[in-house]
Amino acid sequence: MSEELRTVWWEQGAVCLVDQKRLPHEQVVVRCEGLESVASAIKTMQVRGAPAIGCTAAYGMAQAALQSPAADVAALLADLAVAKDVLDSQRPTAVNLAWATERVLAKARQLGPEADGPRALAAALLEEAHAILAEDLAMCHAIGDHGAPLIPAGGHVLTHCNAGGLATAGYGTALAPMRSAFAQGRAIHVWVDETRPFLQGARLTAWELQQSGIPLTLITDNMAGFMMQRGRVDCVIVGADRIVANGDTANKIGTYSLAVLARYHGIPFYVAAPTSTVDLSIPDGSGIPIEERSSEEVTHLAGQLIAPAGVQAAHPAFDVTPAELITAIITERGVVEPPFVPGLRRVKEGA
Repeated sequence: MSEELRTVWWEQGAVCLVDQKRLPHEQVVVRCEGLESVASAIKTMQVRGAPAIGCTAAYGMAQAALQSPAADVAALLADLAVAKDVLDSQRPTAVNLAWATERVLAKARQLGPEADGPRALAAALLEEAHAILAEDLAMCHAIGDHGAPLIPAGGHVLTHCNAGGLATAGYGTALAPMRSAFAQGRAIHVWVDETRPFLQGARLTAWELQQSGIPLTLITDNMAGFMMQRGRVDCVIVGADRIVANGDTANKIGTYSLAVLARYHGIPFYVAAPTSTVDLSIPDGSGIPIEERSSEEVTHLAGQLIAPAGVQAAHPAFDVTPAELITAIITERGVVEPPFVPGLRRVKEGA
């Protein structure tokens, strides 16, 4: 497999994506022909991972513009505002979703007064969506370049959920330093948490690393502490769905537990994410909305009931890791170390 994994793309008026619910056993392409199907793909996690969701939403906005019956630019802008609300409501925790829809809408408002009608404006928005995808891929490679030196020679890295090519435009965030280190010829090994209840680690991360030839071992989530205790983990690298102003980070449920374990065992804990994931409008993690998903995703596995019938299960999809447990945040603009407030502002604003 090439180092790029195409996960989201535009093809003949459709938003196309790899159905991540069918991996690793089937590689099925989903063609989203309209706003409703794009929103459904995001909600049902056919596409997942904050950057990939952002790219998908950007294309969804462009598609909504191209399909709009608006007779003038003002009406098109109104339709785009509705499309943004629909898309933003699907996954509230991942900031890249609202960031991407806002960027496309802002571009529409910027170009609108000078656009030669709604069709010309819609075409320009499709170009903006293409740009978001290309920028994400470049950012992921830069994250890999900045993060690879943090992995010690012969290092054993533990990761959680899936923050690889499937979660981005094609190279990954948390997996990017591992890919880059491996491409440099360095010997590394990756411990892959299975990541219940959706098994993104077992189904997706393990598959990606296997396809790339990177040595890995799949472990259950509750084995991580044991591996750390035995000295078999040199660092932890995870992705992020939202990083707020003080460095508190929302990521897949179970990330906070790993950070606590890493701190106890003196193991560096890194977060890898593009600056589009940084949300300076929220001062600390208490303000991050946490998505609550269906309890059926906990009580069932591959469609089979694994708990007593009628049992209710909790299912917060994310947790928040406090900034004081994070060793550093790896972005495309460099590695940010504590104190995070000035550092995050610096990379977010591109200074």
